[in-house]
Amino acid sequence: MAYKRIFKALLFLTCLTAVYGFIRFQGDPLVKIRQQLNKWAYEQPVEKAYVHMDKPYYAAGDDIWFKAYVVSGSTHQLSNLSTIVNVDLIDDHDSIKQSVKLALDHGVANGDFALPDTLYPGNYRIRAYTNYMRNAGSNYFFNKAVTIINPIIPVKETKTSATNNVVGKIDVQFFPESGYLVNGIATRVAFKAVAPNGLGVAVKGTITDNNGQQVANFASSHLGMGVFEITPVAGVIYLAKSIAADGSEITTELPKVIDKGYVLSITSTNPQSLLVKISASKALFRDDPNRQVFLVAQSAGKIYHTEKSKPEMAVSTYVIPKNKFPSGIVQLTLFSSLGEPLNERLVFIQNQDQLNLKVTTDKQAYSPRERVKINIDANISDNNPAAGSFSVSVTDETKVPVDEDAENNIMASLLLTSDISGYVERPAWYFNRQNEETRTALDVLMLTQGYHRFEWKQLLKDAFPVKQYRPENSLQVSGTVLTPGGKPVANAKVKLFDLDSIQFTRDTVTDHGGRFLFKNLTFDDSVRFIVQARTSKNKRNVDIKMDKRLPAATSDNKDKPDYQINTNNNLSVYAQSSKQLYESQRKYGLGNHVIPLREVVIREKKQALKYSANLNGPGNADQVIFGKDLWNLGCINIPECLQGRLLGVIFRNGIPYSTRDFRPMQVIIDGAYVDGQFLNTLNYNDVEAIEVLRNIALTSIYGGFGGSGVMLVTTRHGGDNDNPQPIYGRGITTYYPKGYYKARVFYSPQYNKPNTNKQVADLRTTIYWNPNLLTGKDGKTSFDYFNAGSKGIYRVVIEGIDSEGKIGRQVYRYKVQ
Repeated sequence: MAYKRIFKALLFLTCLTAVYGFIRFQGDPLVKIRQQLNKWAYEQPVEKAYVHMDKPYYAAGDDIWFKAYVVSGSTHQLSNLSTIVNVDLIDDHDSIKQSVKLALDHGVANGDFALPDTLYPGNYRIRAYTNYMRNAGSNYFFNKAVTIINPIIPVKETKTSATNNVVGKIDVQFFPESGYLVNGIATRVAFKAVAPNGLGVAVKGTITDNNGQQVANFASSHLGMGVFEITPVAGVIYLAKSIAADGSEITTELPKVIDKGYVLSITSTNPQSLLVKISASKALFRDDPNRQVFLVAQSAGKIYHTEKSKPEMAVSTYVIPKNKFPSGIVQLTLFSSLGEPLNERLVFIQNQDQLNLKVTTDKQAYSPRERVKINIDANISDNNPAAGSFSVSVTDETKVPVDEDAENNIMASLLLTSDISGYVERPAWYFNRQNEETRTALDVLMLTQGYHRFEWKQLLKDAFPVKQYRPENSLQVSGTVLTPGGKPVANAKVKLFDLDSIQFTRDTVTDHGGRFLFKNLTFDDSVRFIVQARTSKNKRNVDIKMDKRLPAATSDNKDKPDYQINTNNNLSVYAQSSKQLYESQRKYGLGNHVIPLREVVIREKKQALKYSANLNGPGNADQVIFGKDLWNLGCINIPECLQGRLLGVIFRNGIPYSTRDFRPMQVIIDGAYVDGQFLNTLNYNDVEAIEVLRNIALTSIYGGFGGSGVMLVTTRHGGDNDNPQPIYGRGITTYYPKGYYKARVFYSPQYNKPNTNKQVADLRTTIYWNPNLLTGKDGKTSFDYFNAGSKGIYRVVIEGIDSEGKIGRQVYRYKVQ
């Protein structure tokens, strides 16, 4: 009996503990919040991309050298989630001009774009993303506006869609701190004035109440942003009257004042700590003075600090040391006792927790053509060396002047702009100097921008977004085998052959839906596959439908305000240097230059143009591009391959236009007159040659069809051994997928070698580029190169990430005299 009583008592205590434990779990919202945030971080890891480029702008004929960094998780460690990154060059009409697919090695990859000297000047952008990033739209894509000039093309022919001239109404928005104007609580209100071009504009003004009584005044302090304080009264409507520098006036109604609510006020300008104040309205406190709220501070999905308000206190204050958080954006959210998010505030933390890159040379001044050796020492603290991956660019700043506040910056990109919604103007300014002015301006920026990692309400409901795009860890070829009537063929035998490598073959069978997949493949961008399918009974009366892998949409570009107008005029110093380099390269047959027709027709006319339908005779054209020259350009279709490579021709939506009258050219394919859009359907592997007729002496034979020029396309025919005609038919097809781009190696001239062309090397503007700089366990590395032949200030930019996800950037200058 005693045993039974003891057993019952233990059972009762166990049940009681379980019940109270459950009640505590249900009653403490911090438990649920932490649980859900951890779940989100595990199931929805974030990847970001950054691209370091050798220069801030370019000229037609230049090479764009770059290194891509892909990071993931809350600590920005180099990602092992994806092993493929896509990098695009996109024009101001959101058309992809060049595109490469790079294999990531421990989160990094390097590549390049060769810009033809016929490329039209204007605004372009570099975009980088992984397939997995597409689950969040373009939020974590890297985008950077890049101006490309062309000193050879007259300025009158420059085209651009940039609209950063200020025309139209200025938009002024007001943002109460933590979201609301609450009756009787003094509240800071941030504002942002934006011109129609998307750039900030200076304003000043007054705040008036219903009776026209002025209650506050305000003036912007940085890029149209500023802050003022007001103690709102319930039932009163407040109007803001803003006046811009041109005298225009804008009247805006402030958000409605609520009677019951909280204000989460944070002072973050102190370098060491955050001062947090939680204020409850009188009406709210009167209803329930014992009501408690919870404060959660998280960064990148990890909670670093929590607080619980004190009962019977309308105002609670806390001091939180900044060193509790990593550098970057911290989201502070106020929750009710039921776990409902009430208020939110973003702050930016700038701690000394990132990499310190120490750059040294043996002297501060050098001579032209002299060898320079640079030493790098990477550490987090003096006693903590950092092993990491870095890239370095050296430019002649005399020829390539830099606006450092508008420059590409790894710190600004990964720590700031990648985590907030909307456009941020001149983000590098906040990092180039750390003082009270920049800290204040950065805090105002946090008050005016939104956070886009997640929404608390969805996260707490377990309503995570469905991941449509999976991380890419290898290349693959896939498709569907169908009957002639369109029904899937199950258990069909499918073989994959490489046209250029007899040894490469793969085979598989289709599933019940006729689907097949070849995965874990590695191939270059110029690969040419044959796919063969047979039924389970070895019959070939089937069709093969290959999957198309389209790039991410290009229309979502939040950085368009960075586009410039009059691009050639804005970069006159660089234009002059580029023209000198262009003339020198043309003299010696170097660089990315279009070869005139008369230099190539004699050698190649017979084999490349023997099937030409040119009424003037094969090869009698203003310009000829051979199909084999398009194979390794990293382009998607014919218009993309040709954009910028044809004199006097531009492409809009895949249709060629003459720059003489900006009207569509007549396209003729193997003698057939077709609409210009037909070019989008051609595979560049099927093209033998393209002839361009613009001169009236050549177009007149076509009558009215040749008024705006003619583009003749000659496709490959049987007997062309360079690239066999594509194979089509029942049970067989050719497939040209986009493979890995093999990056070129930057040529660093060696003046101590006799075969170096010193005349061309002297004129280069990118003096040195190295995307594969590694520091060892001691945090040290070094590199060397030769200066160019010009005197000036040389600028060294080093960026990178260590094995722990710490980010580093250093700029170093020395004289060449």
